[in-house]
Amino acid sequence: MKTPENTSQNNKFGNWLKYSATTRMLMVGFLVIILLIPLSYIKNLIEERAYRQKDVVNEINEKWGNNVLVYGPILKIPYKSYTETKTYNNITKTYLKETQTHIKHAYIFPEKLNTSVNVNSKTLNRGNFESAVFTSKMDFTGHYTPINLESKGIKPEDIIWNKASVIIETSNLKGIKSEIQLKFNNKTYNFETNLNERKNTDLDVLESNYINQENYLQNNNTEFSFSITFNGSKQIQLIPIGKTTQMQMVSNWADPSFIGNYLPNDETKQISKDGFKADWKVLHINRAFSQQHLKNIPNLKQFAFGTKFMVMVDEYQKSERSAKYGFLVIGLTFLIFFLIQTLSKINIHPFQYLMIGVALTMFYTLLVSISEHSNFLKAYLIAGTSVIVLITLYAKSILKTYKFPLFISLSLAALYTFIYVIIQLENYALLVGSIGLFLILASVMFVSRRIDWNNG
Repeated sequence: MKTPENTSQNNKFGNWLKYSATTRMLMVGFLVIILLIPLSYIKNLIEERAYRQKDVVNEINEKWGNNVLVYGPILKIPYKSYTETKTYNNITKTYLKETQTHIKHAYIFPEKLNTSVNVNSKTLNRGNFESAVFTSKMDFTGHYTPINLESKGIKPEDIIWNKASVIIETSNLKGIKSEIQLKFNNKTYNFETNLNERKNTDLDVLESNYINQENYLQNNNTEFSFSITFNGSKQIQLIPIGKTTQMQMVSNWADPSFIGNYLPNDETKQISKDGFKADWKVLHINRAFSQQHLKNIPNLKQFAFGTKFMVMVDEYQKSERSAKYGFLVIGLTFLIFFLIQTLSKINIHPFQYLMIGVALTMFYTLLVSISEHSNFLKAYLIAGTSVIVLITLYAKSILKTYKFPLFISLSLAALYTFIYVIIQLENYALLVGSIGLFLILASVMFVSRRIDWNNG
């Protein structure tokens, strides 16, 4: 049987649960944690769509042409190497000497290598996805100094001059769009693929016909020139094998990213909305390899430099960055409702908080789905406006007044605008975000002074 004392205690406990600021704070915090579950699923959805985009882009690039890396031209010169074996004859009590001749190769890099690259970029679409691809024309000129391998222990008479050739290695054999003809000392030579040369590299090898120019190779500077036209994607790189290597690149791509071991000349580099111009100069003293190599062509991919042709921040990256602020959006929105509820003494049921949180998470699914069919700004405006209107109308039905829903609407608009600005920024995102959060914290601290925490 309930006594008046027990009834009074139950009423006090019920009133504490209903009106206590501490209880409401714990309830709001619990709901924020619960809403992290659908937020995590949304992040997984964004990652899944991003992976799908990468698969489609890779498929487009595979058909059009992959990244471009050029390693060459390399002069390949065969030479004779000798080994001597001794066999003991028990009958004559003497050693018989036998000399074996082996054919090996020396690989010579040019004295000067100058490369002029003209890149025309465009986008290819498949469904909702697009990829940036390009067609590049690369013109190579330069010269070799007279060949002297005596420093490597190779005598001139052991060199097989009439079987010398020129090698070019590339990562994008499929993307080559025209025949390559080498002009070597004013004579023209064609290239063919050579699988036998692929020993320590994943690059494809092109080798010219035999160059039978013994006198020039031994006694004169030998000029060369050739051109390669590639269909490619992602990036263009060159390995600086010239004792002096220069590269000039011109393109209509407005957002280049210069990559590799060497950066272009900052004084002559030009970047605008219509494209860019850049040039590089690499001296032999800037890299740690010599101009002559025996046995095999060394793997020098770590010395490559060039330009990356990719979108800096795509729609899924922006959506993913936006979703990372989901906890902040939900937490601050709940905090606004909590402050309104505490200061105005209007009761808001936990279920109503939950509905508001679900509406906030819907912003991200709307953003991802709409951005696949439109640009990110338009998708962000549509998703943000839809969620703000929905929460404002719902708040009107809860709070039974106009001023609080209007304040909530303006607060959400300011918050989504703040997040959008942070997403667009790259170098100043951390600075702007820190200042914005500091101002938000200061505002909350100022408003919360009016709350009587002692009664909670």
